[in-house]
Amino acid sequence: MLPRSFLYVPADRPDLFDKAAAGPADAIVLDLEDAVPAAGKTAARDAVRRWLPSSPATGAEVWARISPLALDDDLAAVYHPRLAGLLLAGCTPEVLDRVAATTPADLRLVGLVESAAALVALPTMAAHPRLTAFGVGEVDLLGDLRVARTPRTDAVVAQLRTLVVVHSAAAGLEPPVAPTSTDFRDLDAFAESTRLALDLGFRSRTAIHPGQVPVIHDALTPSAEEVAAARDLVRRFDEADGGGTVDASGRFVDAAVVRGARETLSRAR
Repeated sequence: MLPRSFLYVPADRPDLFDKAAAGPADAIVLDLEDAVPAAGKTAARDAVRRWLPSSPATGAEVWARISPLALDDDLAAVYHPRLAGLLLAGCTPEVLDRVAATTPADLRLVGLVESAAALVALPTMAAHPRLTAFGVGEVDLLGDLRVARTPRTDAVVAQLRTLVVVHSAAAGLEPPVAPTSTDFRDLDAFAESTRLALDLGFRSRTAIHPGQVPVIHDALTPSAEEVAAARDLVRRFDEADGGGTVDASGRFVDAAVVRGARETLSRAR
């Protein structure tokens, strides 16, 4: 399974690398794309290249976000056994092919859907043998679509997210990574939007501030009550030898319901 939380760390801030890696996030993302101005790209790549060999072997997974405009340079900077995966900004079938051709087969790849072209290419990308999951780069995606982010467009945004979830599930990919919120001070709203993402089929989320990480974990980790109910459902179903049974409230339970219970137990682990 993918990490629950991905904390972006600007790649031109090596003073933050150790602290972020030792923090609560499941994964840190050394960001060579949006977080670094053009003039600082070379220094940022050098910082990543120097840090990876000495990075702590325990703690958060280390990922990197790379740019489609500088794939070769970015890949050269982050290529190291410590790297767990890549977030591919501006992902397209061509970007996937180029990265897949030059990286180890066990390196996980998350394609960020950030354009209308990426939406159209979802079936093609979902079938790529190296793609682990999709993520949604929502600010870029809405900008490319010329869709304003307002309460009036909430239904449109939900439809776009659902497209990514549907293609992920149909291709047997890991559940997609939900987009973050740039309003890192409003943690109540962030918690609510994370719960909504969970309901829509997402199981991970990106963060731009450490304060968002515990909120992600709280929303995406099943509660003790949910785990107990899931265990009870699985037990009842197994005792019925795969036949129909009822839950503790007397409601009918079949294989589809139990599949959800097993997924809850998997997330709890």
